[in-house]
Amino acid sequence: MTGQEMTGEELTGEAITADPSDVLDLDSLLSAEELDVRQKVRDFTDQRIKPDIARWYEDGVFPVELAPELGELGVLGMHLEGYGCPGRSAVEYGLAAMELEAGDSGIRTFVSVQGSLAMTAIHTWGSENQKQEWLPRMAAGEVIGCFALTEPTAGSDPASMATFAQRDGTGDGAGWVLNGTKRWIGLASVAGVMVVWAMTNDGVHGFLVPAGTPGVTATPIRQKLSMRASIQCDMVFDDVRLGPEALLPAARGLRGPLNCLNEARYGIAWGAMGAARDSYEAALAYSLDRLQFGKPLAGYQLTQEKLVNMLVEIQKGTLLALQLGRLKDAGRLRPEQISLAKLNNVREAIAVAREARTILGGNGITTDYSPLRHAANLESVRTYEGTDEVHTLVLGRHITGLGAFH
Repeated sequence: MTGQEMTGEELTGEAITADPSDVLDLDSLLSAEELDVRQKVRDFTDQRIKPDIARWYEDGVFPVELAPELGELGVLGMHLEGYGCPGRSAVEYGLAAMELEAGDSGIRTFVSVQGSLAMTAIHTWGSENQKQEWLPRMAAGEVIGCFALTEPTAGSDPASMATFAQRDGTGDGAGWVLNGTKRWIGLASVAGVMVVWAMTNDGVHGFLVPAGTPGVTATPIRQKLSMRASIQCDMVFDDVRLGPEALLPAARGLRGPLNCLNEARYGIAWGAMGAARDSYEAALAYSLDRLQFGKPLAGYQLTQEKLVNMLVEIQKGTLLALQLGRLKDAGRLRPEQISLAKLNNVREAIAVAREARTILGGNGITTDYSPLRHAANLESVRTYEGTDEVHTLVLGRHITGLGAFH
């Protein structure tokens, strides 16, 4: 057809895909069971999150009433086995995280804090009694957990934490006295059990602190421009006395909390693509409906370039997350691979959300549309569980063999 334009159908010899979000047919890489899990969580997000998320975000409210519903959905401690936990695959959990974050990062963050952080800590490092006491109720959403690691002066460098647990007495019956402060602790003010990491004379240890323990204060941080439909707190531990049963017996050193953080980072790699996809789909729908200069915005070359660039990054990022999930299910996932996916997918998701907002024009700064809300949320996601800089240095150390953290 020299001298003539060729349509998409003429170039490929077949009709253009009907799904504007899956040009590469990534769904064909998923099993029927995985697609079923994704659809169930997508339906929940469409029915229970998206109708109210703009109001929750604007009012700065986390919908705690969703906790038992998310438990019934089977996404709390989704990857864990036994003790009432769903025992699903890593890919299934990733798909669930992606669909929940298409609703809002704050809701996916709740699932991550509950399952990937607090429940994983108890499941991996806890005693049998601790597992029996807490995990079934947490999986059902009856008890909310939090994970207290970050401190006002110890974010990216948890080894410098100042919170300290001192032995209280001698022998096997000796308890602990906990003192210190934590910051940016998700869900702390509504948690029934707190996983608290503290320095001791024998290195870093984890402790389970039930809600209502004297000396514990959790104060929500209100002045937030991001993650407004979520809870993050300042915490103070003032001579908090704990019995010997509070200690997570198998956790020794920073390996304990870092193991949990890797679980959370894995879910983030998937979740960020959910926020990106929702932003892209909002911009696509708007551009097809909005008329400017006598035709839809989608009919202009600049708009199409933006949409194409967004779609390319979403497809690449989703494929990256899926590869991560397959490696994890095969028991071959390594920390530097998680760092690569977390770094790339959150960074690109922010770019997608911001670009999507430009297509919406002035309307894009209202809560009627999701992209700017996603972009603001993703600034927090970009910061927690390892900043861009930290993950860059993890990868730098991997490829050069030289640590550059100090």
